[in-house]
Amino acid sequence: RKVEDIAPAIAKGFYIARSGRPGPVLIDITKNAQVDFGEMNYAPCMGFRSYKTHIPVEKTAIQEAAELINKAERPYIVFGQGVVLGKAETELKFFLDKTGIPAASTLLGSGAISQDHPNYVGKLGMHGNYAPNLLTNQCDVLIAIGMRFDDRVTGDLKRYAKQAKVIHLELDPAEINKNVKADIPVLGDCKESLSLLTAAVSEKTHPSWMAKFRELEQMEKDAVIQHDITPTKVGLTMGEVINLINQYKADDAVLVTDVGQHQMIAWRYFHYKKTRTQVTSGGLGTMGFALPAALGAQLHDYSRQVICVVGDGGIQMTIQELGTIMQTKAPVKIVLLNNNYLGMVRQWQQMFFDKRYSFTELDNPDFVKIAEAYSIKAQKVTDRGDLKEAIEDMLIHDGPFFLEVVVEKEDNVFPMIATGCSVEEVRLS
Repeated sequence: RKVEDIAPAIAKGFYIARSGRPGPVLIDITKNAQVDFGEMNYAPCMGFRSYKTHIPVEKTAIQEAAELINKAERPYIVFGQGVVLGKAETELKFFLDKTGIPAASTLLGSGAISQDHPNYVGKLGMHGNYAPNLLTNQCDVLIAIGMRFDDRVTGDLKRYAKQAKVIHLELDPAEINKNVKADIPVLGDCKESLSLLTAAVSEKTHPSWMAKFRELEQMEKDAVIQHDITPTKVGLTMGEVINLINQYKADDAVLVTDVGQHQMIAWRYFHYKKTRTQVTSGGLGTMGFALPAALGAQLHDYSRQVICVVGDGGIQMTIQELGTIMQTKAPVKIVLLNNNYLGMVRQWQQMFFDKRYSFTELDNPDFVKIAEAYSIKAQKVTDRGDLKEAIEDMLIHDGPFFLEVVVEKEDNVFPMIATGCSVEEVRLS
């Protein structure tokens, strides 16, 4: 309400946003404070009495969790963005190396460990991998690390991992027992709790349990992945575009996605080798997110390769950001997967509403002309024979690049767990 309060409020806001469980902060400044005059005395906030960011990890909880893990025959790790936000990637890797436990990531947890790690078994959720979803309901101990049991991960909560003892490593007390009851809650920063837990558990392997994941993984490859990345159709598929990008991208390239089918396909097939290589809207489901988010990621580090994958519906919600890209000359690589549909909505209308398509087919503008009007180099690909060269040209281009790829109009994203279904009802087709 007063001009002299602005600097301390902003300092306090930055402290809250960056500490504990990071997140956005709203600062409401009255009009009179905005237009008044005063001395600008800014000092960083180092903490305040009513806001506690550090929760000491209870040693008894660590011991109980270690004993349960040591006795487990089919333990299973599910990890989320808390590992990345807590900078606990190394601690997670050490924990996996010592315990030999299969581990799967949420959408936002992707990249916390390399997909090449021998314990990594895939992605969780509505359009995640077959084995990680199905075997959730066959593990005997479920170890959740820095994740909130979002409904896209759990499906029907009444049928989610009821056979398992649940260990939940979580910084925010509000997330404990919110969706899934934890038999052993381990409150605290997962960087600290993972380190303590690794020291307390026994070194072990689980070959027969891991073999089940690999067997189901092969089923998904035969039924879904082969079709997506090496298609026999005349038209291009979203999966083969992302698979080709993998061959030319940098290991630390940042994938920024919008919301829809392209988001799920990009997440499924982008090869995450390093941490902090994904930016996506997550649970908010905000169409139009990708283009401004990719610009933000690129402005943070001009030397980093930023690949923005977007659909023809979402990009039109924030397409004006091409003007900002032109002005800043940010070398964002924009890949528009154009199927002339609001693809995810169309998929639901096809599968659950007898193909009663309602306002999902799009009459699109000439995207290449729009990009070129903003002085951005652009190309449109409709034939498979031109795709490889176009992707290579895009990634080596010194500056922003707009690549439109026209893909199959009615391809669907599988596997899929329909709303209200159990994780073990995951469909391959």
